[in-house]
Amino acid sequence: MSRRWVYGKQDWKTYERGQENCYLMTNGLGGFSSMTMTGSAARNDHAFLMACVKAPNNRYNMVHRLAEAVELRGKKYVISSQEFADGSREEGYRYLTEFSYEDTPVWLFHVNGVEIRKEAALKQGENTVALCYRIANRTREDVRFLVTPFYQFTPKGSEPEEGQKFSLNIAENGTKGGVSCRIESSGRSLFLSTDGQIEEIPEMSETYYYSYDACDGRKETGLAKACHRIEIRVKSGCEGALNVIYTMEEHEYGLHPGNEADADGDEKGTDGNGADIQSMAQTIIEGQKDYRKGLEHLSGFQDENARTLAKSADQFLSLRESTGGMTILAGYPFFEDWGRDTMIALPGVCISARRYGDAKSILRTFAQYEKNGLMPNLFPEGKNDPMYNTVDAALLFINCVWLYYKAAGDAAFVKEMYPVMERIIQAYKGGTDYAIGMDGDGLIFAGSGLDQVTWMDVRVGEILPTPRHGKPVEINAYWYNALKIMGEFTRLLRLPGNGYDSLAEKVRASFRAKFWREEAHCLRDVLSGTKADNQIRCNQIWAISMPFTMLDEEQERQVVDTVFEKLYTPYGLRTLSMEDEEFHPFYGGKVMERDLAYHQGTVWMFPLGAYYLAYLKVNAYSGGAKQCVKRQLEVMESAMREGCIGQLPEIYDGENPVSSKGCFAQAWSVGEIFRVYEALERRL
Repeated sequence: MSRRWVYGKQDWKTYERGQENCYLMTNGLGGFSSMTMTGSAARNDHAFLMACVKAPNNRYNMVHRLAEAVELRGKKYVISSQEFADGSREEGYRYLTEFSYEDTPVWLFHVNGVEIRKEAALKQGENTVALCYRIANRTREDVRFLVTPFYQFTPKGSEPEEGQKFSLNIAENGTKGGVSCRIESSGRSLFLSTDGQIEEIPEMSETYYYSYDACDGRKETGLAKACHRIEIRVKSGCEGALNVIYTMEEHEYGLHPGNEADADGDEKGTDGNGADIQSMAQTIIEGQKDYRKGLEHLSGFQDENARTLAKSADQFLSLRESTGGMTILAGYPFFEDWGRDTMIALPGVCISARRYGDAKSILRTFAQYEKNGLMPNLFPEGKNDPMYNTVDAALLFINCVWLYYKAAGDAAFVKEMYPVMERIIQAYKGGTDYAIGMDGDGLIFAGSGLDQVTWMDVRVGEILPTPRHGKPVEINAYWYNALKIMGEFTRLLRLPGNGYDSLAEKVRASFRAKFWREEAHCLRDVLSGTKADNQIRCNQIWAISMPFTMLDEEQERQVVDTVFEKLYTPYGLRTLSMEDEEFHPFYGGKVMERDLAYHQGTVWMFPLGAYYLAYLKVNAYSGGAKQCVKRQLEVMESAMREGCIGQLPEIYDGENPVSSKGCFAQAWSVGEIFRVYEALERRL
C-alpha cells in the first residue's frame, strides 16, 4: 500500500503553519484542484477547481475557494480559513481536527457537538469535481450548514475585473429534491448540481492576501466573487449529507437549467435527483480511488514511498489536444509542458511506472516535431510555432528511446524512431540552430549571445547568470551516450554502422583529455575559456549516471565523492559549491533576486536521482551500497509530507534546504527519484 498522510492540530498550531502544506488532484487534462490543508488559497494559482478548456495549458480558475460555516444556537461558526488583503482572517482551522490524504483529501471538523467530514475528488478526463460533506449533529439543537463558493472564471494567474458580473440560472426538480444551476461569467459556464438548497445572494467580492506569492515577489493580492450559497439543515441527533458536483460537462450531471417541467413537476430531458447526485458524487470519489490504486498495482513496487510516487507521477501526465497525444507537465502550479523537462522526467514518470503506451505516445509526438535535429522546448498553442531553444532535449530523446527499448523490448518502435534519431546525430555533427554543433575534437558546443540552451537557462534582462556557452559537460555526456546508443541500434536493426562507434571513441578521448581536473578530482563544468569552466557544479554527475559513460572507474568514483562532498544534501544537489564566490544561500524575493540565485547554489531535487544512480554504479550495486541509498532515501517521506502532500518539489534553499520552494510538485524530481527506487528493487 502507498502512504496515507495524516495531519493533526499540531500541524496547524498557527495560521501560518496551516498554510505550509497543500494537496494536489489532477484530471489528466491539465486541470487540477489544490488548496492548503486548512482549505485556504495561499496562492493566486490555488483553486478548488482549476479547469482546463484546452488540454493541457488553457486553464481557468473557476471555483477559487469555499467559505464554510455552521449555524448553531443562533451563532455562526466559520470553519473555513482564509487570509484577506485588509489583514483579517477566517480562522476555521481552529475547528479542524484532522486532515488526511491518500487518494483524496479528507477534512474532519468538530464544532461544539457537530462533526463535519469533507471529502473531494476530481474525475479523470473531465473538468468535474465532487464535494461530499457528512454532518453528524449530536447537539440538542437543529444545525444549519452553509457553503459559499467564490468564483473567478478567469485565466490561471489573473483575477476578475471589477465590473465582471456573475449570473445564476437555477432549476429545481421539485418532487425529487435535487437542485441544479448554471453559473455564467465572461462567456464561460459552470454547472452545479447539489442535493442541498441553493440561495441566490447579492453579488459580493473578497480580496485575498496570498502569502506564498508575496514571498516570491509575485502579485500578492487577488479577487473572487460569490453570487449564491448552498445549505443543508440537520435536525438534532441526526446525520445529514450535502453533495455538490461542479462540472463544465453540461450533459453529464444532474439537472439542466432551462428545461421545462412536465405536469408532475419533473424536468423533461433529465434523470437527475437528490439521491442520484449523492450517488454520482460518491461514484466520482470512488472512481478516483480505484484509478490511483490501479496505478500502484501497475507499478509493481513494494516500497511505500515508491508506490506513492507511482501515483504522483501520473499527475504530470496529460492529454495534449493540439497533437492528440500525451505530454508531461513540468510542474505545478506554474509550468507547462517543456521538451527538456519531458525528456528528463519521462524515464521515471512513464518507463519506471510501466506506462509504456504513454511513453510511446509522448516520444511519437516529439518525433513529429523534430526540426533541424532539435526537439521542441515549448510546444505551440493555437497557431504559434514551437520553440527549439534546447541543446539537450534531442540527445535525451535518443536516451529515452533506449531506456524504453530496454524496458519493453519493442524493436519495432526503435525502427520507427531510427530515422528521427539519425537526423539528430547528423544535425549535431554538421551544425544547427542556436550555435549548436560538433567541433573538430568531436565535442559539442552550444549557445551564443543571449542564447540559453542548457537547463541552467535563466536570463535576467541582458544578464546571463549562468551562460555556459561553449562545451557544457552534461551535453557532451549526452552526446557520447547518444552515439553509443545509435551504434547499438544499428546492430539491433542490422543497419550500416555509419561510424557511430568510431566517433564515440573520438569523443571519449577528447572528453577525458579536456574535462578531467586531476587536482580537483572532478570534471570541468564547461569548456569556454572563462572562470565558469572550473566551477564545481552538479552537471558533472550525468557523466557518470548515463547508460554509456567515458571515464575510467577510479575517475567516476572520484566525481561521485566530490559531488557528495561539495554539493550533496538529503533533498537535492546544490547547483554550485558553497565555497564559490558566486554562491547564493537563499532563494526568494522578487523575480531578479530569485533568478540570480536559481542556479547559483540553489538545491535542485532532480539531480539527486542521478547522484544515487551514479553512487550505486561505482559501488557495483553492492548490498552495502543499496543499504546506504535506502537509508538516505528515508527522508523522502518527510519531503513528500511537506509542501505538496505526496509530491516532490522543484527546489530548496542552497545553504539550509528545509522548506520546498518553486513548483510544489515537479515532474523531473518525481521521475528521477522514482528511478532510484526502481534501481533498488528491480536491479539484481
